[in-house]
Amino acid sequence: MTDLRGYAAVTGAYWAFMLTDGALRMLVLLHFHTLGFTPIQLAGLFVLYEVAGIVTNLTAGWLAARFGLASTLHAGLGLQIAALLALTALDPDWSIAASVAFVMGVQGASGIAKDLAKTSSKSAVKLLAPDDGLFRWVAALTGSKNAIKGAGFFLGAALLASLGFGPALIAMAVGLTAIWALVTLFLPAGLRAGRKAKFSEVFSGNPRINRLAAARLFLFGARDVWFVVALPIWLYAFMAPRVGEDSAFFATGGFMALWIIGYGAVQAATPRLVRKGTSGSALLWCGFLAGLTACLALSAALRPELAWIVLAGLLAFGAVFAVNSSLHSYLILAFSRAGRVTMDVGFYYMANAGGRLLGTILSGLVYQVGGLPAALWVSTAMLVASWFALRTIPREDTAPA
Repeated sequence: MTDLRGYAAVTGAYWAFMLTDGALRMLVLLHFHTLGFTPIQLAGLFVLYEVAGIVTNLTAGWLAARFGLASTLHAGLGLQIAALLALTALDPDWSIAASVAFVMGVQGASGIAKDLAKTSSKSAVKLLAPDDGLFRWVAALTGSKNAIKGAGFFLGAALLASLGFGPALIAMAVGLTAIWALVTLFLPAGLRAGRKAKFSEVFSGNPRINRLAAARLFLFGARDVWFVVALPIWLYAFMAPRVGEDSAFFATGGFMALWIIGYGAVQAATPRLVRKGTSGSALLWCGFLAGLTACLALSAALRPELAWIVLAGLLAFGAVFAVNSSLHSYLILAFSRAGRVTMDVGFYYMANAGGRLLGTILSGLVYQVGGLPAALWVSTAMLVASWFALRTIPREDTAPA
């Protein structure tokens, strides 16, 4: 029987976390861009965040299996609050090297927090939702989470423009603490139990999971190579001369919020758009996304003055990417067994973090060398690699939506 109260508690905790996660990313990116950081330096601020994700996802599944999902969820929320408060200690008189090192370290802690919370929340769905509705429940959690994170992008830009860097961080820490205290009262007891688990179990021996993980790595690398640094800096540079710096903050944060919110809405609706959650469906949608991205790269290179075409195309990218991501999120739970779901999910999201790390590093580097068109061409190549990984998954994975 479905545990609606438990599902609501886990979802609420994940929503609160992702709101601050999106806001923090936009806050840091725009704040340091206005201080004169280059695209490569901006990308560097988030590298440790993604590196931490690789290590944390690998260990979070084992920790959740050993100590219970509630323990890792609490740890993630508490560490995020600590990271937000730590950033308020940043001193504008520090050198660039010291500032980068400090922010990288704090972002690394935030990356650990995110993946502790994510592994706990995604794994809990497998335990709280009925098998015959798993596709819908996973899509609802994943889609709503990304809509909330999109709101966080706008929130971060708005808080930076209205309150400033330090007060914005304090406001987010206080809000997340209040939500954490409330959610604690409603977490189901079943999520607190652990079992004896060997760390070696985190590595999957299931070829379907391994190949899906490879596809996930390239899928998210394909998004972040243009999304993390290239898009906000390109959009801010385009808007600032036209509407002024403060309005450019809102325009940049607003577009990225719209992108994430739309992406989340399509994720939640994926079970109504795709009849069955299979690797064959994922293969089809990945091919569609690769073709779309190649067209966008051509448009950005040949007609750079028509920014609205690129922006509209990137919104379309978000919709098609959302279907791909939602199918992947369902397939990892469908492929995993209940007894080791936290470890399979952790392994899979380790690959996800690896893709984000690859995309983050390349985003600043490729943008500085070749601008947005180059970032989109690299994205296309990664999507082709993701398509080939999906093509090798055995086809006996058909499951009801």
